Amino acid sequence: MDPIETRAMLEASTTAAAVETAGEPGKKPWVERRRRLTPAALAVVNEKVRPAISPVVITGLVRVADFLLISLIGIALYVSYVVRGSGFSSSYVLAIFGVAATAVIFFQAADMYDVQIFRGQLRQMTRMISSWSFVFLLFIGISFFAKVGDTISRVWLSSFYLVGLALLIGGRLMLRSLVRRWGREGRLDRRTVIVGADENGEQLIRALNAQADDSDIHVLGVFDDRNDDRAMDTCAGSPKLGKIDDIVEFARRTRVDLVLFALPISAEGRILEILKKLWVLPVDIRLSAHTNKLRFRPRSYSYLGEVPTLDVFEQPITDWDLVMKSLFDRVVGGIALLALSPLLLLVAIAIKLDSRGPVFFKQKRFGFNNERIDVFKFRSLYHEMADPSASKVVTKDDPRVTRVGRFIRKTSIDELPQLINVVFKGNLSLVGPRPHAVQQKLQNQLLDEAVDGYFARHRVKPGITGWAQINGWRGEVDTPEKIQRRVEFDLYYIENWSVLFDAYILLKTPIALLKTENAY
Repeated sequence: MDPIETRAMLEASTTAAAVETAGEPGKKPWVERRRRLTPAALAVVNEKVRPAISPVVITGLVRVADFLLISLIGIALYVSYVVRGSGFSSSYVLAIFGVAATAVIFFQAADMYDVQIFRGQLRQMTRMISSWSFVFLLFIGISFFAKVGDTISRVWLSSFYLVGLALLIGGRLMLRSLVRRWGREGRLDRRTVIVGADENGEQLIRALNAQADDSDIHVLGVFDDRNDDRAMDTCAGSPKLGKIDDIVEFARRTRVDLVLFALPISAEGRILEILKKLWVLPVDIRLSAHTNKLRFRPRSYSYLGEVPTLDVFEQPITDWDLVMKSLFDRVVGGIALLALSPLLLLVAIAIKLDSRGPVFFKQKRFGFNNERIDVFKFRSLYHEMADPSASKVVTKDDPRVTRVGRFIRKTSIDELPQLINVVFKGNLSLVGPRPHAVQQKLQNQLLDEAVDGYFARHRVKPGITGWAQINGWRGEVDTPEKIQRRVEFDLYYIENWSVLFDAYILLKTPIALLKTENAY
């Protein structure tokens, strides 16, 4: 099922989390209602959960580390033995990098770049020794037929083989220890919830548990709306955690990586109704096909070990994409913060001279997966008229706005302190859906009540600027159309993200800021 095609059919879940947020000075904090979870679900929520580590990133880094380690060993031995006696030779350098590249290719062919292999010892070491030995046999054979064997030092070659093998084995033992520790901490697990607490669900969980030694799936529990005999309180040892409507709240309060449907594909209506509630979550959603009698071509499936599944939605910006986006944010954000620091200082002085009160203003806003984050801005309202919950939208000629505030709001300079969030706190991106205040309203309705699919924009970290902003959708939100269009542009950004897309949006942002008709 294509997310773009189904998005129009899906509705957002309006389940919210109970969070207290500081209000105006002297006023009581507002309290957002939170859906009540079952005791079994709360027990899982209260467990200490460490951030996940991507196996894709781990294996990629190990490949790079292997290439660099082998290259450095060859170069170090070459410099310490060959260069000292015979001088520099470019053929050695080519041979070193050739051996390093070939070794990585052979390790890949031997399936050595797999997290489950990293956990083991015997399989990993036997594959390492045989692959490394084959690389050198291949190198010796090529040297012989190319008639360059006499130009290669036998002492260097044997030292390269033995020292390289010893350090590669030592590196793998350290990696094994590290991966096993991450495994004990649950950082390599795919925390999974099952939809369907019936016989199908029980069969699915048993199939997943049967391959637990070679799988990263960790089943947290099952969810089901049914209260009749078909719904079990425990499925193959996994507890029933609540009803379908509880999944969104559960995934907001603890890490969930995968939602797996144990319902038959023939239950199309029920599946679609559930997807209407779940698609706003930043998780993978799949349909299990383990009991499905209708068989598709093998390429149509993705597999959890031996269990065939059909992909419905995928978590956006994961693995190396997430690494690239984080590096882009920190590097470019850090450069921007340094370059703009004189301007930030001048604005701070102007705010202090214009009206009494602090220079910065801190506001609770929605972050990734509806997390509440503190976002920094330059204060643009009179301190005694501060509105941290954004219960009243700033309008044209609003008397609450200071003289300096009018200018910095129109030019969006008031948003620049959010570079602190990007560089130091890491809860904002340079580019992404703009974060809204958690109590911001449109015509006496919270934004998620006014727009279907609103929470889907929180599947990625919010940003200082975004696709919606450079297309003219910035400033005051006073009509349903304005917030609807913003959500549409935000969802397009999420579905089409790339580093180049982020760079394009950043470059277009200064031009978009020249249009100030909606900025008050």
